[in-house]
Amino acid sequence: MRVTRRAVLKGVLATGVGAVTGGGAYGYLYERHELEVTRATIPVIGLPPALGGLRIGLLTDIHRSRWVSHDDVAHAVTRLMEERPDLIVLGGDYVTWGDRDYVRPSADALAPLSARYGVFGILGNHDDDHDMPAALARNGVVMLKDARTRVSVNGEALDLVGVRFWTRHAADIAALLRGSTAATILLAHDPRRLAEAAALRIPLVLSGHTHGGQVVLPVLGAIAAEKFPVIAGIGRRDRTTMFVSRGVGTIYVPVRINCPPEVAVLTLQPEGGVRTA
Repeated sequence: MRVTRRAVLKGVLATGVGAVTGGGAYGYLYERHELEVTRATIPVIGLPPALGGLRIGLLTDIHRSRWVSHDDVAHAVTRLMEERPDLIVLGGDYVTWGDRDYVRPSADALAPLSARYGVFGILGNHDDDHDMPAALARNGVVMLKDARTRVSVNGEALDLVGVRFWTRHAADIAALLRGSTAATILLAHDPRRLAEAAALRIPLVLSGHTHGGQVVLPVLGAIAAEKFPVIAGIGRRDRTTMFVSRGVGTIYVPVRINCPPEVAVLTLQPEGGVRTA
């Protein structure tokens, strides 16, 4: 029988690790609010020297809801803006279950985001295809719904390809790559798109969706996210590097255990090493 993330996370509550006592109480009252800034240097095969040092802010899985407040999101925005990234990527899941009541509040909380080379967004599995992207676009976010855009950085072209959550076939992604430069970043909410990216020799993928497991238990680890090729942080397949953010919000249960929320600041460098802080 297939075990879903929802079943695992709800099971955590049922077995007493949940949001009532012990570690669950800490995860509910404190850890889910203890936002971290993750700084990582990301090696990218074939990255032109002119793009070395480009700093990308990644903010994903907001899940604005009754459990994820305006203050939670505003704090994440403030922390990211303090880092002054050159470019910002929003990785999807701005609300939970497409709840229209939080579409505008989510977009408004993200409105202060700005960066020299722009703010770009994709959609997650909890986002509708019209209201959420429209609300973000009104605040200046360039939404990439199975689309590609080009940014000029230090005279060098950088292509950003953004796919919807349900865009899964390599042929569909390949169609978006036609005419793209070697310096291409795939923005895909689901890290399982690593397989298609590697097959298409896309050098870098930025994702979210996993919440880092949200509940990471001693010995057992992030059992709710085992199906993903990269649960959090940096991973690699062939010539493709991936970074997966733990995100800001929560889903199914308002708890994080051994898995604090984060915003990430990623510094690109030509292939040659990985450093995190």
